[in-house]
Amino acid sequence: MNKKNLYPMLQALLAALLFGASAPIAKVLLGDVEPIPLAGLLYLGSGISLLAVKAYQRLIQKSRETEAGITSPDIKWLAGAILTGGIAAPIILLFSLRETPGATASLLLNFEGVATMLIAALIFKEGIGRRAGWAILLITLASVVLSTNPNREWGFSIGALGILTACLLWGLDNNLTCNISAKDPLIIVAVKGLAAGSFSLLLGAALGDHFPSFDIVLKAMLLGSLSYGVSIVLFVHAMRGLGAARTSALFGTAPLAGMLLSFIILRENFNLMLLIAIPLMSIGAFLLINEEHQHHHIHDEVFHEHSHQHDDSHHTHEHVEDILFAQSHSHFHKHPNVEHGHHHTPDLHHRHLHGAQE
Repeated sequence: MNKKNLYPMLQALLAALLFGASAPIAKVLLGDVEPIPLAGLLYLGSGISLLAVKAYQRLIQKSRETEAGITSPDIKWLAGAILTGGIAAPIILLFSLRETPGATASLLLNFEGVATMLIAALIFKEGIGRRAGWAILLITLASVVLSTNPNREWGFSIGALGILTACLLWGLDNNLTCNISAKDPLIIVAVKGLAAGSFSLLLGAALGDHFPSFDIVLKAMLLGSLSYGVSIVLFVHAMRGLGAARTSALFGTAPLAGMLLSFIILRENFNLMLLIAIPLMSIGAFLLINEEHQHHHIHDEVFHEHSHQHDDSHHTHEHVEDILFAQSHSHFHKHPNVEHGHHHTPDLHHRHLHGAQE
């Protein structure tokens, strides 16, 4: 494993832990609030909390701006992410949680990584090698095992299939967000949270859903600020270094928080499906973490803006203004045409197309 990738991998794992904990806690909250208002409160909590963080940075810290802002070409990607992952996916998930044990739901959420990888490879042409392919297969198989219900006539749980549908929508959301991952994650997630949260709350009100008590509102928004807010910010940061596919696959390596909370809070028991799925997902995660990807590739000349330092071969430009090169900073800059070969992941500067041989 390339040491340069360790930090974004840890970010992806922490994001997974925070998000994995949301399923069993949200299942408890569903006893006091309808799914659509709860989805709205979760995202609204993430949006408000991150907007407050951004305001603190601007007004109180008065720190130098180190992130690139959202521009007109980014709006289509952000709007698509809001519709798929911010509105449709959480509503489907919360309805499905009513029919699905919390521990099973926590593990099923790992299918989001598989959906993201498949969409990244098939639609956005992100490079995925043989090892990553085996990881996809194993995690997919584990998700199929968890969605099987032998006690029903057709063998599949409607709740489990609903969770898989939500994961598919989040997979599309992740790939759309990856296209703007160079921009300020706080702004991306705050806008997404405020827009999606407001829409879901208005939809719930229009459908006549009961609005919960004040303490439930606070609990839901706190859960959203951590499991949807902080988690997604970490996820966007990780995508900068790893790309959409690998970051999302790592999202499926830390289901323990959700599982443990389900066993502690919901008093759920292990079952045969869980015992089969856990090792399959663990092996798939191991294959992905130890993946090596190296080949000769070409960097076309590009002019863009993102947060960066001058600590690699891609940022050798000079500055007229006085900026400490050791510090993160953001501005428009040019990358010249370069042709070389080295270990890499689909980070901001390595989202090139791959031939059939690769």
